[in-house]
Amino acid sequence: MKRIFIAFVLAVASTAAFAWPEGKPVTLIVPFPPGGSTDTIARVVGQKLQEKLGGTFIVENKAGATGTIGATYVARAAADGHTLLVTSLGPLVIVPHLMKSGMQYEALKDLDPITVAVQAPNLLVIPASSPLKTLDDLIARLKKTPNKVSFASSGNGSSDHLTAELFWQQTKTSGVHVPYKGGSPAINDLLGGQVDASFQNINAVVQHVKAGKLRALAITSKARSKLLPEVPTLTEAGIPNVVVYSWQAVVAPKGLPDDIKAKLHDGIVSALKDPAVAPKLTGQGFEIVANTPEEFAKFEADEFARWRHVIEVGKITLN
Repeated sequence: MKRIFIAFVLAVASTAAFAWPEGKPVTLIVPFPPGGSTDTIARVVGQKLQEKLGGTFIVENKAGATGTIGATYVARAAADGHTLLVTSLGPLVIVPHLMKSGMQYEALKDLDPITVAVQAPNLLVIPASSPLKTLDDLIARLKKTPNKVSFASSGNGSSDHLTAELFWQQTKTSGVHVPYKGGSPAINDLLGGQVDASFQNINAVVQHVKAGKLRALAITSKARSKLLPEVPTLTEAGIPNVVVYSWQAVVAPKGLPDDIKAKLHDGIVSALKDPAVAPKLTGQGFEIVANTPEEFAKFEADEFARWRHVIEVGKITLN
């Protein structure tokens, strides 16, 4: 009887493990409001995971505190594969250096990396009406008039803000940071000529560049973009250390079982490379990464150290 009971328990445990994710819904937490790039990636991935793995995958937006509310929620959740975080780089490798107190999770310790889903470079753009025509013109202006040329960003500590800071550090120049509450108002003022320049994610401004409303001086990717092949990289321009990507990734609470992690990783990679999905993402300027958990962990640690250095040198705060 005892052997039968043990066999029954093992069978139930095996069935429960096999049943994932059918047992209960899998919630993809997005730590930002609906409508942005991270939200878009979460919904695309969630829909495809549901098709490929079965079960129910739902997206829930838990915005606030520069993404840390949603990240904290996931860090505290059970590591059973039913709660995941789909996030940009901010809550993982930037915000921890900006919030000297109040952080309720350690990004590198409390969250299990699954994969970097996509990445997209930033474009250095200026209004079409600007008298500046080239990157050399801009750098010359920055050197001639320190702390006079304005750079718009979507907010203090955002990827576009830190890219500008890194650019100033590498070119030994200085500009004026003008933070906005989001990318849209920053781009609107850039289009109107109220600000001089900005590093904006390619998928947010490529249509304005193609329409002739903004002038792209350079791109922060390793190679030129197929969307704008005429725009040189900063590396080509002799500024090699400003290779920057904004990226979206999937992480889980620490301790995610290996079998569930493997199943999730394979499902996400398959979703991103799906013929119905991949062209739509690349057409918007995203590059599909879909790396392994091990590759993601190393990349995350490198990004964590990199942005810590930029923030410390630039004396950047959230205020």
